[in-house]
Order: sequence, then structure tokens, then C-alpha cells
Amino acid sequence: MEVVIVGSIGYDDIETSVDSGSDLLGGSAVHAGLSSSFHLPTIPEKPARVGIIGPIGRDFKNRDQKLLETRGIDISNIMNLDGKTFRWSGKYSGDMEDVETISTELNVLGDFNPIIPDEWDSPNIVFCANTHPLIQISVFEQCQNAGISAIDTFKLWIESEFEYLSQAMRMADIAILNEEEACAIARTDMIIHAIEPILSGSALYGGESLGRGPNSLIIKRGSSGVLAKFPCGLISLPAYPTSKIVDPTGCGDSFAGAFLANISSKLNSLNDIEIVRNALIHAIVTSSFSIGNLGSFSIQNLERGVYHARLDSYRRIVGL
Repeated sequence: MEVVIVGSIGYDDIETSVDSGSDLLGGSAVHAGLSSSFHLPTIPEKPARVGIIGPIGRDFKNRDQKLLETRGIDISNIMNLDGKTFRWSGKYSGDMEDVETISTELNVLGDFNPIIPDEWDSPNIVFCANTHPLIQISVFEQCQNAGISAIDTFKLWIESEFEYLSQAMRMADIAILNEEEACAIARTDMIIHAIEPILSGSALYGGESLGRGPNSLIIKRGSSGVLAKFPCGLISLPAYPTSKIVDPTGCGDSFAGAFLANISSKLNSLNDIEIVRNALIHAIVTSSFSIGNLGSFSIQNLERGVYHARLDSYRRIVGL
């Protein structure tokens, strides 16, 4: 397996100033998986290149399992548990930079204990999408032979599980955070001041005495673009200037899935600034589609011709 993604699989009820919908297929593993599989399409007569692991309840729709399979995702290690599927409800307003969580029902996600099968424990990429840090630690321990390990998180875990989150971040090659999360971890209001303390480990629980942080850091800044620090250097890129903003849910996961897919087959990719910059460009363009419709609909139905036209447009914008 080239890319293994562990995270939530569920249904969202979403209201924005533009549109609303219920029972929308979502969850961090779904958004990241759909994005990765778009960039790593299945090769005829070859197995899927992207696999997702997460729990679902008995109420998870067969049609949604089939949709994931038809998009080239291996779902054979999704855990079907007694109980209900994870559900989230949220409301966006104004510029949609902030969201009000109406309800979170962990359901089967609350008892999730990921088991990585032997044939998946040495992928090119293992991505722990937003989930409890203890789950992320378990995944990294089971995938010690992964080529590159990546982690995402949520402000809740920074506030309530910082010791375990710090341990998980120290096990990762790449941390993919949004600006609010990075500033919260580094206890600063200036994003540029957050980078080195996170990478050095001084901002993590226990400080540098417990070890360095991740080798690389990507900070998603919404409409302000992306700031990233890799061993090969510092990269700053703008967001794609789209006027169609319907729903930001899953945008960060789609970003991560696209980025990781585009470095998955490149040896020593984190030390090559051109590979990293190209992967970030794909991630930015992919996430610009993600926000253009409710839930994961845009990524489910992304057309390659339309995608490459926007990709070419963005490259002209940034002069690449």
C-alpha cells in the first residue's frame, strides 16, 4: 500500500451562509482518502494504492462504501462495529474562517482501536488524520517501517491531551497544522515564531529534553495560503483565489491527502524543495475544489480536465 490513512469516517450535518445539508459523507479519513486516491489513481489490474482505516457503525450506508471503492480506495480494513457511525454537526457564518460545533457524537469512534494489518505496516506514507493522540501513537508504533509518517490534530487535543499529542508529534516526520493550532502549541500570536519551537521540541510537552518535534511542519493559513518548513527550506505560497466558497469542512484533510500522495513515490522527497513545492501546489489547488461544495462532494466528483486547468492557472499566478 502506498498511502495508509487512519482517521474518522462519518456523516456531517452542515450549515453555511451559502448552503446546508445533512447526512453528508465525511470524516478526516474520507476527505484525505478521496483526495489521495485522485492523485494516485488505480492502475488497471493492480490493487488500490490508497487504503483507509477507521470505524463505522451498522448504520453506515452500503452506497457510501461502494462510492469509496469506486474512487479507488481500499476499504477492506475499515472496522464495522456495533453501534452508530461518528456524526458531526456544525454551522459556519461570515467569512467561514470559524465554525460553531453544534454537536459531536463519537459513537463507534469512541471505542476505536486501530489494527494495522501486516501487509499495510510498511507503506510509503502513513497519515494519522485528526483523531485522539493515543490512537495516533498506536498507529505510528505499528508502522515503524513507513517511508514517511504524517500527523494532523485538532485544538481540542492541544487543550486536553497535550502530553500524548506531543509524544505523537515527536514520532512524525511531518506535522500538518492550521495557523490557530500551531500558534496554540507554540503559545504565540505570530505564526513565524511558532515554527522553530515546534520543530525543536521546545514548544511540546517536556521541552527539548524529551526530544525534537517533527522534522517538517506545514501550516495551513486558510485564505492566506500556506507556510511550510522542511529540511530543504522554507516555502510560502498563496491560496488559490476562488470566489466559490460553499463549505470549508474537510478542506485541510483534502489538502493533506493531495500533498502526501504527491510525495509518496519520491525517495528522500523532504530534502528536495522542488518536489515539496510541487506537492504543496497540488494540495492548494485540490483544497480549492474541496471548499466549492458541501461535504466531500467536490472531491468525489473532481474531473481531471477541470483540475489541470485550475492547476495551470495557479502555476501562472505564482510564476512556476
